[in-house]
Amino acid sequence: MVFDGDEGRLLARGEVTGDSVLRMTFVSATDSQATRISLLQPVVLTTLLPLRLAFGGALKPGRTVNARVFDPLALAERDVSVTIAAESTLIVPDSAGFDSTAMAWTPVHFDTVRAFRIEERSQGLTTNAWIDAQGRIVRVAGPVGLTMERSEWEIAFQNFRHRDVSRVERASADPGRGAIIPRTVLAAGVGAPYPAPRRVPGRPLGCGPRGPGPHGRPPRACWGHADSAPGNGCRPGGVLPPSRGDSALAPWLEAQPLIQNADPRIRTQAHDILGGELDPARAAERLTHWVATHVRKQATAGLPNAVRVLGQLRGDCNDVTVLYVALARAAGLPARPVAGLLDVGGRLYYHAWPEVYLGRWVAVDPLLDQFPADAAHLRLIVGGLARHAQLIRFLGRMKVEGL
Repeated sequence: MVFDGDEGRLLARGEVTGDSVLRMTFVSATDSQATRISLLQPVVLTTLLPLRLAFGGALKPGRTVNARVFDPLALAERDVSVTIAAESTLIVPDSAGFDSTAMAWTPVHFDTVRAFRIEERSQGLTTNAWIDAQGRIVRVAGPVGLTMERSEWEIAFQNFRHRDVSRVERASADPGRGAIIPRTVLAAGVGAPYPAPRRVPGRPLGCGPRGPGPHGRPPRACWGHADSAPGNGCRPGGVLPPSRGDSALAPWLEAQPLIQNADPRIRTQAHDILGGELDPARAAERLTHWVATHVRKQATAGLPNAVRVLGQLRGDCNDVTVLYVALARAAGLPARPVAGLLDVGGRLYYHAWPEVYLGRWVAVDPLLDQFPADAAHLRLIVGGLARHAQLIRFLGRMKVEGL
């Protein structure tokens, strides 16, 4: 798969080794990365689902098909429920010609295509698509009104290639207060406030000599100290492991394809940043300031990857978020990426930042060097990159009012 965007080209390539391992490779203009993913069953890509329905004899009105598809964005499988509706006749451009007056390609002839409407439901989102008997997509209507239709190549590509981007920029250059801007603060070049760091109120939580550990345990020295050997209740380089009552925190300590906290480079960097710090809150604060001062703020192309960001020390809000989460997890601190809106000057921009568990979930912002993050952060989504894509259904319908 090749993606061409304003920030450059991204190439994603997957190869199944044997029948149980998927190797994914991502290549951009500046770097490449690869990861291996264990498979429990054969891969079904979302783009191939219509073909599977057509050639599997499932295109029968009233029939519902449940399937598991592999989402390249999430690097994971997800459940999909598809309901087949009645067949319809759609009109699509058959050929195109160049209109020298409008300076654009326009349809010349049209054709009719018979297509089945399918309703696809997954992770709370519903998409309607029309596919022909051969499984080819004719029309797709997304959950927030975004529609894609089969068209001639010149109309679909050439008109887009020569679009007037300056007009779009001018149209959104001066939105009113409370408007939701479909760009990040970094991409929009907006100066965000950088307030002085504040301490998280309350007693220290976790292990360390400054206070009791979680659940009333006696303090233990962690963070890579001599007495943090396995068997004394601590993990090397980390805090006390969660108790059975904290099983909900376990997913926020695990390594993921783009958050490689088990990588030796991430673990070593986390150990060096903490420098023997025993208090989890102070450790989380050190990680925030280190990422803020060492990672250059720059829009990047490609998927956010903690190891890549650590190697290049540059990135946007998504990049610094995955790096912080990886460093925190490597240190034994439960951490998770979140996304939402950031209020800057009365306007709301897309933004991503981490949350770290310090007896409660605390928002931090390593891009803006805020520990904790201020009230201008409006969290909408908790989880990885695939969850962030769900913001589409909110941004298209949401209205925000300050009280």
